[in-house]
Amino acid sequence: MDMTRDNIEARLKIQLDAIYGDRAGAIFTGLTVLLEKYRRLIQPRSRTTWSEKDALLITYGDSLVGNEPPLKLLHDFVRRHFGSSLTFVHLLPFFPYSSDDGFSVIDYRRVRDDLGGWDDIQALSHDFQPVFDAVINHVSSESHYVKQYLAGDPAYADFFIDLPPDTDTSAVVRPRNLPLLHEFDAVDGKKWLWTTFSRDQVDLNFNNPAVLLEIVDILLFYAVKGATMIRLDAVPFMWKRLGTSCSHLPENHAIVKLIRAVFDLVAPQVLLLSETNVPHRENVAYFGDGGDEAQMIYNFSLAPLILWSVLKEDAVALSHWAANVNKIGDGVTFLNITATHDGIGLRPTEGILSNAERDELCAVVRSRGGEVSMKRNTDGSLSPYELNINYFDAVNPRGEDEDIAIRRFMLTQTVPMSFIGIPGIYIHSLLGSRNWTEGARLSGRARSINRERLDVTVVEQELVHKASLRSRIAAEFRRRLSVRASIPAFHPGVPQEVLHLDPSLFALRRRSEDGGREIIALHNFSGSEVRCDLTPWGRGRRCDLLEGSR
Repeated sequence: MDMTRDNIEARLKIQLDAIYGDRAGAIFTGLTVLLEKYRRLIQPRSRTTWSEKDALLITYGDSLVGNEPPLKLLHDFVRRHFGSSLTFVHLLPFFPYSSDDGFSVIDYRRVRDDLGGWDDIQALSHDFQPVFDAVINHVSSESHYVKQYLAGDPAYADFFIDLPPDTDTSAVVRPRNLPLLHEFDAVDGKKWLWTTFSRDQVDLNFNNPAVLLEIVDILLFYAVKGATMIRLDAVPFMWKRLGTSCSHLPENHAIVKLIRAVFDLVAPQVLLLSETNVPHRENVAYFGDGGDEAQMIYNFSLAPLILWSVLKEDAVALSHWAANVNKIGDGVTFLNITATHDGIGLRPTEGILSNAERDELCAVVRSRGGEVSMKRNTDGSLSPYELNINYFDAVNPRGEDEDIAIRRFMLTQTVPMSFIGIPGIYIHSLLGSRNWTEGARLSGRARSINRERLDVTVVEQELVHKASLRSRIAAEFRRRLSVRASIPAFHPGVPQEVLHLDPSLFALRRRSEDGGREIIALHNFSGSEVRCDLTPWGRGRRCDLLEGSR
């Protein structure tokens, strides 16, 4: 992709025209002023790259709590226990918020006082590459944007979408079983505002160019504050057009392409990660044309398909899907995850698992202490949307022998390490956490089951005891990530080939870019030994890199 300034500015104009049509010229003038401001503030560095040594930690700023500010405490803990194993640290929203554990942002430009300050983020960046969350589809109902809008401030006119309460919105795809329009009291009467996720999360109106410019301003501010990657939350829903699904509309992609061009021009070191928990074909569309949208997307299909493979002791569905997942292009790759702060999405299994098979997954999750969140379909019916459960508990029956449970869990965590892309590891997986059912009961939110705040003193004590569950799992993560980091064939840009050796095996073949080293990653989802013939892929001696045998 041509990265000259003239070419990037041409890309900006093309996307503005795709979004705003006849209004694009005037908006480009305002955007240019904004970019010049940040060109003076941001010291451009070389483009952030990745390698087989990379792994990304996903964590809240206060996933660990103790006697110090949580951000400082987290930094120190991760550096001491996992410093050589992890390179990126994704801090889930650390801004003042009103609900949804941070995803109802009140102020995009402040660090929560109870977490620490921007100095703590800067300190973290000395040891890790920080990933910031950009919750740009919606804002908190307590934000100054909503307050000023309801107060009639002309500067915030049309920042939100106000519709009559009887508007037909039946075509809109809903990720929640909640009303789409919620009532608010404004200075000039009642307003019924568009709320894709909840009443406290009011959708921004990107049809208003002032909204776009404000969001670009915020994203570039994050670059000033040291972000090396920005996660674009809930991007499929940004553009609304009644009579459509209001999901994945062309303007959505144009906005992401524009944001990408902005960073290519002003801060090329910052990568974009799109959060699109949808079927695989829609998901990979956010790489764009020739990699001109996000450089990285979540590989959301992995989590439910790995769980399904464990449940059935059969990797056929996983292997068939993975056979069509390969290198998209230079400079783009996947973030491979099992657990995150959210649940295990079921939409990424559409076209892969049947409704009956998804229902079976739901039944298993409920039997293992989890819950199932539902979404409302356009016909008014409900269907399973997300499995809410800690991943260790999802893959293991209650009462399972601990040795077997750890081996099974680490199998599920090794698949993302072997797959094309970069492994993304949620802190509760890294530390061997279990279902926090009390938290879900107290909050009334199913997702809380995997969002426990841990007392760092207790965690430290558990890690000291080598026989504890936390210590054993943490040690296995370190060991496996260390092995991965030593193998050039696991570079995120190296293609992969799925080998169909046995129904219970998930087998990947990868070869380093220079062709000098080949890896075959074998994952046995059965409960017994499986023998397979690898001679078609070379007759030389092979070494088991995890167990050290030949």
